[in-house]
Parts: sequence; C-alpha cells; structure tokens
Amino acid sequence: MQIDPRRQLLDIWSSIARHSVADGKWAWGPQRGRSSVEDAERLLCLMYPATEIRAFQLSDPDLLQGDVEAVLRGLGGRLDLAEVFCRILREFTETHTADDGRPTFHGGSYFTSLDPRRAPTGEQRALGVVDSFSMSITLCLAALGFLKDLAGRGPWGRFGALAAELREAARTRLTAAMASLLRCFTVDVFAADSERGRRLCGLLGQGKVADRIVLEEFQRLFGPLRATLRDHFDLGADVVGSLDQRNQLFECGWTWGIVRGAPPVVTGEDIGVQPEGCATAVPSPYFTVVALDGIVDLFSDRTLRLGLLTPEQQRLAEELRLRRQVAQQYWSGIARFQPAGWPLADIPWRCAADGPVAEYSTLAVTSILVHGLARERTADDDVPRVADVLERLAERGRVTSRMTRDADTALRLHSPGVTLPLDGSDLLGPPLAWTVNDFSAQLLKRAVQLCVLGRALPAQERLLRLAEQTMEHLWRRRRRDGTGAGLWDDPRGVHPGAPAPAEPSWGLTERVVEAMVAAGLLLAQQPIRSIDLLEIARDLISEAGHMLGVERQGPSVRADGPQGLELAGIEARLRRAGRIAEEKPGTAAALALRALDDLDALARARQSALGGG
Repeated sequence: MQIDPRRQLLDIWSSIARHSVADGKWAWGPQRGRSSVEDAERLLCLMYPATEIRAFQLSDPDLLQGDVEAVLRGLGGRLDLAEVFCRILREFTETHTADDGRPTFHGGSYFTSLDPRRAPTGEQRALGVVDSFSMSITLCLAALGFLKDLAGRGPWGRFGALAAELREAARTRLTAAMASLLRCFTVDVFAADSERGRRLCGLLGQGKVADRIVLEEFQRLFGPLRATLRDHFDLGADVVGSLDQRNQLFECGWTWGIVRGAPPVVTGEDIGVQPEGCATAVPSPYFTVVALDGIVDLFSDRTLRLGLLTPEQQRLAEELRLRRQVAQQYWSGIARFQPAGWPLADIPWRCAADGPVAEYSTLAVTSILVHGLARERTADDDVPRVADVLERLAERGRVTSRMTRDADTALRLHSPGVTLPLDGSDLLGPPLAWTVNDFSAQLLKRAVQLCVLGRALPAQERLLRLAEQTMEHLWRRRRRDGTGAGLWDDPRGVHPGAPAPAEPSWGLTERVVEAMVAAGLLLAQQPIRSIDLLEIARDLISEAGHMLGVERQGPSVRADGPQGLELAGIEARLRRAGRIAEEKPGTAAALALRALDDLDALARARQSALGGG
C-alpha cells in the first residue's frame, strides 16, 4: 500500500469527526476524563498534524485548505475553527486540573491490575505516568504554537479571554509536565555478579565472551558517561559511591512514573504541590522511548522559531536535554556493544531490567537507537543494520507475513498487546501493569524516520518497502463499522480469530498519525541524489548544449523567427536542467532528453529541407 500522508490523514480526520462531533460540537463521550493519556491522544490526532504539516494548519482561515475544511465542517466554518479548537483545548486543561489548580496526569483507566481478584484503587488510578507527561509536552507546545499563530494575525477578537486562559493553562501544564518528567529519570546501579548483572553480561557477550571481558569493555565504553552522571546529576551519595566501583554495572533512563523518593523540582513557576512518587528506580526502554518522543519537541525548529518556552521552561528543557543525551548514549552503546555482532540483532532483546523477553523490547531499544542516530548525524553506516533489525521484527511480528492460527505469540504483540509491570505500584494497592499495542505503528514510524536519516538509495528503498507493507497491515486493522469506524483497532482484519475491542484505541490511532506526520516530513525533503545519475545528467546537458550551438549556426535561423524562438525555449530548459542537476539529477536528465529530442527533430527537418538523408 503506497503511503500518501495527506490522503490518509484526511481519512483519519474524517473518521474522528464522525466519531467525536455531535450536533456541531466536540463530543468527548463517556470516555472523557477516564485517563489524561487517552484525552491527550485524541487531541493530538488533530493538533499534531496541524502543528507539523502546513497543509493541515487550522489557525489562519485564509490558508485553510478546502479538503481540510470539508472534513471538519461539522465543527463550524473556516472562520469558527480557531475558536472551536481553543475551546476544545481549554476543556482538556480544565478536565485535567485538580481543585487546587495543580495539573494532573493520571493514567486512570489505562492502568490494569495484575491481580485478577483486585481492581486498581482510586489512589493508583490518580498516579501520573510518563506517557501523560510526554504527551502533555507535545500537546501544550502545539496549543501554544497555535495561539502564537493566531496572535500573529492580530488581536484574538471575540474569544480573546478564552485564548488568554488557554495560554496560561497550557504554560502551567507544560512546566508541570517537564518537572514531572525530570523526576521520572533514574540511574540504577547493580553488581556484575548479581542476577541482573549476569543477565546483562550475557546479553552483551551473547554467550561468546566471558563476563570478565564484558565488564572490562563496559567500564571502558561507558567511563565518560559514568563521569557525566556522577558530576552533573543529583543522584544521592549511595548511587554516586556505587558508580565509582569498578565491579558495578548500571542502567539509566526513564521508569514508568515519578521515582519513589524523588525530590520536588525547584521551579520559579507555580505548578502546585508536586506529588510523591512510588515507581521503582529501574529504567525501562519503553518509557524511555516515550519520554524521548516528547523531549525532542522541546527543541524542534518550530518551538525555537516561535519562542514558545519561558526562561524557566528553557532551564528545565536543558535539564531534560542532558538526560536525553545520556539515555541515548547509553542505550545506543548497549545496542551496538559488539561492533561485529550487535546485541540488538540478537532478537528478542533480553533486557536486564524490563520484565519478560519480548519482540517489543527489541523495537523499543531500536527506537532509542534511531533517536541517537538522529543526534549523531553519521547514520549511513548503521542505517542498513537497523533496517535489517526492523525487517526481521516485521517478519517475526507477522506484520509483513501472514498471520497463522498458531501464531499466538505474534498476535499478542498486537492484541491485546505487551503487558509491562509497573514496579512499585503495589505500594498503593494491587500490582499494576501498562499495556501497549502499538508495535506495528512504532515499526512504521521508525522505518520512516530511518529513511530521513539514511541518504543511501538501497537502504531507503528497503525501508520504504517495509513502511508500505506495514501501512497495509495497519490499514487492514481499521474498524470497519460501529463505534469509531475508520479508526483503530480491529485486529480481525489480519487475524480473523482475534477479539474485537468494543471501543476505538486512541493510543494506536495517535501512533499511526505520528507515523503519517513523519512520512509527510520525509516527502518534504529533497530526494536522495544519485551520483551516477548526476553524471548522466551532466553528460546529457553537455551533448544538448553542443547540439544547440550547431543548430544556431544555420543560415536561416533568426532570433525572432520560429526556429529562433524554439531554440530559445530549448536553451531555457537546458539552463534549468543545469541549475537543478545537483539536487534533482533525474529531473535534469529528463529535461535534457526532451531538449535532445527537440534538437534532433530540428536537425532532421533541416536535413530534409536540404535534400539530405
């Protein structure tokens, strides 16, 4: 299935409008307030494309595209949409603000109990979770950018008070989300001869290298990172002391929620009382990926160009940037620990700190590596190897191969999804879990992002083929009728025996939207330049230029005559071909070929007039 971001995003928006618009108003339905994550996902399905792709912008009625206006007509005309979205966003911030004015980030109904005899307690459902913190960063930046664009057109007019309220609420929520995300970052140190240490050494050595050699290489590779953690992070005396011991291993990244005992973040902005945490200080690749996806938006060109962050938020962003770099460097180093044979390629990833072995763990670590490659900007050598991992994951997860009746393990990746235990949550009730079913959508997004990073044609062709196959798999899983028709998820489209969820999955729908936005940004880039094609284009332009000179030497050629005008047109095409040859050698070659064809026709006509053969 060919990826067409504009058409496919319009399809998704049309389905959202059918599901979420009633009597000309936005209808949250009974799901409103059940989970801050779910509500944010629903809004990001609209606000993220509107923020990242100019053709989907909603702030300027003069630039509103006709097809975009058509799918959103149920919410109002082009002059009303700005106010409508301000009101929807304000409803979200009001819903997820406590009585004391403190923003809330509860996982709510997304939390499930690992004890079938006990349901999550109210205190547990109110716990904040990294998914909510990260998505709130992206959503608040989208809202603030939306308001900034509105302000650039002049006064807010009749909804000025509403827009001002939204701006203050979005700023407060953004600051609170950033502070909370800082409190979820952790460094965990453990002995090399502990169970976790032996598992990590086994993963890195892949059964071929002695643990002692692995430990020595680990200390050498991560020595500078260890010094950064020790010197620039407030980790506590016990952690710092352990980091200095040569027989200790460590992991760093984000756990699922605020770490138990994490001190409040000192900030000059009023974000209310910062809640206590209960999460065990053990990093998770999945939640690290989620955190990185939000943090990267703090440093996007749009955020910097519009000046969306306050000075205090810029300070918090720098703290998050440092943690982002440390996490990327650590997990990228672990994934590529043995240059000759990456641990990442030993599927499935037997993560030392993330519960059961699963294909999803490999995808999570691969996603962190993709983030790291984007920062390194030296990805060409690694892109083919990462592409190979993604292709194998797609095959093993039955994304690019047929789902069979006995493929229960593969089916569980998609429905109901991978269950991640939330260690530490049992302090407040039964042990909780977080379920993720976005394996295919994450695979699609990372394949597209790798296309952006790699500038070699063979690797890009492989990744585009993988992305198209994954998109076909996902498109077959759209809900065909009933509640949420056109949204996700109905796994029966790829596995007839799978159960059909009663409600749409906003999580999976939002991840597909993210992938489509990434595809749109890929298509906005210049195509990869082929050196061979560039040489061919230059040769064709050179030959055409020579033939053009020959034809101009004819005795009957006048500059203002028919032949002269035709030759002038050919010359213009050749000049354009020369200008664009570096960026678009294929187009330049096509222009030169057309010029050669026209010049050959003129030569044959001249020879015929002279009686030649």
